[in-house]
Amino acid sequence: MVTSIRVGIINNMPDAALRSTERQFGEIIAAAGHDISLRVVWFSLLPTEKRRHYQPIENLWRLDHLDGLIVTGTEPRAQSLAEEPYWAVLAKTVDWACEHVSSVFWSCLAAHAAVLHLDGIERCPRPTKLFGTFASTKVAEHFLLAELPTDIWCAPHSRWNDLPEAALMACGYQVIARSPGAGVDMFIKHVSRSLFVFMQSHLEYDARALMREYRRDVLRYLTGERDLYPELPEGYFDPATEWELELLREDAMRTRTPDIMPIMQQAIGRANLTGAWRPKAIQFYRNWLAALGAVSPSLALSA
Repeated sequence: MVTSIRVGIINNMPDAALRSTERQFGEIIAAAGHDISLRVVWFSLLPTEKRRHYQPIENLWRLDHLDGLIVTGTEPRAQSLAEEPYWAVLAKTVDWACEHVSSVFWSCLAAHAAVLHLDGIERCPRPTKLFGTFASTKVAEHFLLAELPTDIWCAPHSRWNDLPEAALMACGYQVIARSPGAGVDMFIKHVSRSLFVFMQSHLEYDARALMREYRRDVLRYLTGERDLYPELPEGYFDPATEWELELLREDAMRTRTPDIMPIMQQAIGRANLTGAWRPKAIQFYRNWLAALGAVSPSLALSA
């Protein structure tokens, strides 16, 4: 049995969200692989002078082999992914990973970038942001979804774009979970020597991640950084908290000032946020580690 595994994580988030993303992925991988020898190495597409414990992406490309790789999403800035400042470096990473990593997990915007580079599949802009928790359903048997308590679970989503399922299937991707309200969730494809795993939801999120994002977007509205007041995350807050936040929204629309933020902080601080998706997330990542041979060598990547 494999007793040690090395996983690289490319954290693409900007400085403001770098540590929270690092903590969320680090904690869930640690929980999923609690009984194995697991080494996690952090990489950055951005300069690493101010990012302690991070290695430059060039160090990743020098490796001959890596057991697993996770590539996080980031907040989109450009209308086209090919116009993002990191595009050329990320595209090179996709090509390298095809030949040097047993399996790669592409999260949200990273998934959009990977399928665009691999197969020219363009993401489709949504009229409004998909934001909240949405039911996701297993639609294919696959070891990545083995031993989940149920075939339906709620998962956090936060994105402005979708991937068209028909285009994915035409290019050989297999959808293994989808959501009636959020579209394609998880899908996979064998690319050269690697199993690529893609997810549009954010199972790594902790219970209060959507709350922090909502609070950030409200502050951006109040300070004039954005024109529209953000919608509440769907299916996330309890009814009492939603009622309080809607009242604050009405106040903010009348008087646009950051002075309401302390009141909002009190309201969301009282919210009952459980992160019900957490056990499913840990099992999913444990299955992924198992596929790398870390837990059960009988689970082959071709299964």
